[in-house]
Amino acid sequence: MSGLLKKLFWWVPFGQVPELAPAALQAELAGAERPFLLDVRTAAEWRQDHIEGAVNLPVTELMGGLPTLGLDPRKPVVAICRSAHRSIGAVRLLELKGFTAVRQLQGGMLAWQQAGLPVVSAA
Repeated sequence: MSGLLKKLFWWVPFGQVPELAPAALQAELAGAERPFLLDVRTAAEWRQDHIEGAVNLPVTELMGGLPTLGLDPRKPVVAICRSAHRSIGAVRLLELKGFTAVRQLQGGMLAWQQAGLPVVSAA
């Protein structure tokens, strides 16, 4: 996607963005430099289940809420949604904002759970 199109249509939930498989994310979470986990699902979805340590900022609030997170754009960020569609827009927006190490969880929470990986609940 060209730079202009990316600026205009960052929110469109299709196309390719950098991804990280569930098992690879689990390995990174056990490592020295844990990525920041940005869960862009709704608050209700996040409360039901999420990866431990994930911060919830729904994709509909991402544009205004991103600055409140105080993230270093050079540090790794993994965007998470239910099925790896909403997180596409999150990855694109972060890239437009200068983030250099941003990926989405491949397959989203559905793939994470299908792999039998742990979740926590805020309910």
